[in-house]
Amino acid sequence: MSDSPSLPPSLPAPAAPVPVVAGPAGAGVPRRWLLVTGVVAIAGVVMSALLWQKLVHIQEELARRSTDSTAQSIEARTLARQAQEGTRELTARLALLETRLSEVSLQRSQLEELMQSLSRSRDENLVVDVESALRLAQQQAQLTGSAEPMLAALKSADQRLARAAQPRLNPLQRAIARDVERIKASTVTDVPGLLLKLDELTRLVDDLPLANAMPVASNTRVPVVAPASAASAAAPAANPARLLLDRLALQAWWNNTWQGVRDEARNLLRVSRIDQPDAALLAPEQSFFLRENLKLKLLNARLGLLSRQTASARADLASASALLGKYFDPASRRTQAAGQLLQQVLTQMKSSELPRLDETLAALATAAAGR
Repeated sequence: MSDSPSLPPSLPAPAAPVPVVAGPAGAGVPRRWLLVTGVVAIAGVVMSALLWQKLVHIQEELARRSTDSTAQSIEARTLARQAQEGTRELTARLALLETRLSEVSLQRSQLEELMQSLSRSRDENLVVDVESALRLAQQQAQLTGSAEPMLAALKSADQRLARAAQPRLNPLQRAIARDVERIKASTVTDVPGLLLKLDELTRLVDDLPLANAMPVASNTRVPVVAPASAASAAAPAANPARLLLDRLALQAWWNNTWQGVRDEARNLLRVSRIDQPDAALLAPEQSFFLRENLKLKLLNARLGLLSRQTASARADLASASALLGKYFDPASRRTQAAGQLLQQVLTQMKSSELPRLDETLAALATAAAGR
């Protein structure tokens, strides 16, 4: 649609000034102008009635949505309270694990004192010491979720057996070598790396744009300059009635007014594509609760990793991924980066159990029995 005004096909070009009909009332005003003015007035009344009816409908819709938003806010607070209770429960579990770890350390000290009080031979003491160290390393690996304690204990046991140089302990050395290879070949979840990625995701939540965020308007309307302004300026100033009756000036004024109304109407409406209807109904004040819920999901997944509850952590991450794809702008680079980071955490999280030292412990039992 061109911005320059053009004459409609139904109106001929002005060839001569419109004759003025003199009368007792409305002298100098043509009847056609009065008719157009009446039609415009009637159209304005009709448009005002339609706008009033639409305004009443919008008020009812806003009241209904305000009620729904209040209910959702109460539900979000309830979920936040439940998440806090879950956090307290996980904190209690961590305290229990720390207590068990201290008990294991106490048992180790007791075992060391018992080993020192016993009068055994050198080989028997070596076998018992290696077995206790391996069992303790296995318990530490189960508590921490890392295979490093078992690898360190196996390497230390291999070095002590090599210094002892006892031929009857060679099967124990071969069993230790096989267990080391099996532990190195097994896949174990990198818990510290996953925790760093979850912390990075938590920091990115506040900067993620929502799907229904208002875009920044950058378009400016160029005013339309009427081509008849020069002609009207060149007209003699002694005849103002002729300027008012000039059809070109009237059409230019109408085009400028219509363009201004159209631009204002475009600024009142915003048309965008949102695949998730719930994202469009999200109120601006609810974005705070949405971001806090997403942070709670990530924190719950972090606590699940620390407590070695892989299934719970995976469920929290899946819920966080659903929130990310449902309420945040998928076209944003920050949202895409957060989604990729979340998928990497889900991919790297493995539910495989730590390998056990059954072969080495069986060889230790055989060596302790003297067979």
